[in-house]
Amino acid sequence: MANLLNVAIIESIRSLHAQGWSQRRIARELDVDRATVGKYVQCGLRGSKPANLPTGSEASKPATFLAEPGGGSKPATNLPTGSGAESAGSRAGPASQCEPFRPRIAAGVEAGLTARRIQQDLAAEGITLGYDSVRRFIQRLGRMRSLPFRRLESAPGEEAQVDFGTGAPVLTPDGKRRKTYVLRIVLSHSRKAYSEATFTQTTDDFLGALESAFRHFGGVPKTLVIDNLKAAVAHPDWFDPELTPKLQSFCRHYGTVVLPTRPYTPPG
Repeated sequence: MANLLNVAIIESIRSLHAQGWSQRRIARELDVDRATVGKYVQCGLRGSKPANLPTGSEASKPATFLAEPGGGSKPATNLPTGSGAESAGSRAGPASQCEPFRPRIAAGVEAGLTARRIQQDLAAEGITLGYDSVRRFIQRLGRMRSLPFRRLESAPGEEAQVDFGTGAPVLTPDGKRRKTYVLRIVLSHSRKAYSEATFTQTTDDFLGALESAFRHFGGVPKTLVIDNLKAAVAHPDWFDPELTPKLQSFCRHYGTVVLPTRPYTPPG
């Protein structure tokens, strides 16, 4: 059970990191040391490769079952050759060596483990089964499923995501084209948004657009998740970024907290 718990925490760290959460926030939400969060995030950046394709990936083909009039089911004809269950109308093959361990294997599938991981866990307990046997047995179970979709929920007023983007150029009165930037603030709960165009990306532009957004929304979110733009972050850092003095004063005045994402990762 400890292994399953550790795997779940690691997957949660990587999932939240991919969604743009800062390491500080992940550590707080999961009650994990920030250095531990950083270690697994760095592990993911180095491109660690799983031992096998995850359950439900495009390369894996789950077995399907066709209902019969009597309420039973029969395996479909698209099962892999040698899976132990043959096409409709033919005689079933010999029982799989995995059959005595059906509950254990099924529990692993329900936990989202790959066939390779399940085979390795069984081997660690002295149960010797071939990987191909385990994979085919899982296909016979008809319980192959896609990776879990974790939807990050935020309460009303809890969080807003902020980022600067490039806007459309405009023509000035003298006929010249001038580049613009657009500050986009999106409420994480309702997905309502506010956008404001500026000619520069200064700290004053940034804070002025935030104040306009607060007036537009009629309130101040508790947390602002921002990119590491220079107007807001004086010194980007993997674990402890430093906000500009003006932004620090702005946060104290409005009672909000700014959480920069890790460098080169936009807010999700």
